[in-house]
Amino acid sequence: MPLFTAPVVTPEEPPVIPPPVDVPGVGYASITYIDPTGKRWPMTDLAADWYTLADGVSGLGAAPYVLTSDPHPRGGARLRHVQPQPRTIVWPILVKGADHMVFTENWRALGEAFTRTLRLGPGGVRVPGVLEVARPNGTIRRIEVYYSSGWDGLGRAATGITWDSAVLTLWCEDPYWVDAVPVTVHRETGTQVDYLVPYPSVSSSQVLGETTVTNPGGVDVWPTWVITGPATEITFTREDTSDSFTLTMADTPHGDLLAGETVIISTAPARVRSGTGENLTGGLDWPGAVLWSLPPGETPVVFQLSGAAAGSAVDLVFYPRYETA
Repeated sequence: MPLFTAPVVTPEEPPVIPPPVDVPGVGYASITYIDPTGKRWPMTDLAADWYTLADGVSGLGAAPYVLTSDPHPRGGARLRHVQPQPRTIVWPILVKGADHMVFTENWRALGEAFTRTLRLGPGGVRVPGVLEVARPNGTIRRIEVYYSSGWDGLGRAATGITWDSAVLTLWCEDPYWVDAVPVTVHRETGTQVDYLVPYPSVSSSQVLGETTVTNPGGVDVWPTWVITGPATEITFTREDTSDSFTLTMADTPHGDLLAGETVIISTAPARVRSGTGENLTGGLDWPGAVLWSLPPGETPVVFQLSGAAAGSAVDLVFYPRYETA
């Protein structure tokens, strides 16, 4: 019969971060901006030539929402729909330098680090920057940001020589903060047994497991699934809602998934790709397929792979999401 491994959390390599400072509206934290090239810019290192000003930071709390309601015949209204909105973060920064040219270089470089989020990158895609908030206990939350406005300077006497400040407006298409460490749930089939050795027995051709997946965040997450063959059909079910989706490999250009081959299923946006980049989305059981999310807390789920053998595995991966930094 199949053997299953336990859920595990796979940590990433922790980044080097400066000591925490008291940030209004956040508390003690170390904040870093990561530009689209991956360069890290410390925002709370008071010994650096740029740092966040204490007054004026806003937009780090709960996400904004638009509520849709219907009038109630007995008065008042009834809430019908809740729609999260993009977040706007206001971020004041002081920039300085030992002399005018050092200040100018710092001002230009940091401004470009933010405005680069509006430029088309490789493949004609805009790459956002990332605002990262690290707490003294080692936990890290991140949010993707795009420059909106504000890199202008004060325009006052004595500014623009060896120092100046800007009040940035950063736009976030996803209003939620995301954990830097992913949660990974792994399931793998055991070694199949010979029917006649040492006595007549039956091995399952399916990796079939009921389990409970815990989302430690405060917001729904849309997981990514990585399936390792062999497998002929893949079904994942969320038991509390009965939502499910099935990928039939025979209905894709790839055919059956062989030993060591992989399929990656993304739930938001809906996308299915083989390990070599083939588009397998047509193999889903449309129109009934529901690529479901995981709400906060515990969710009962079922993993099932038909045609499984030794080495067949399923990995569910997601990054917990939160309302606040």
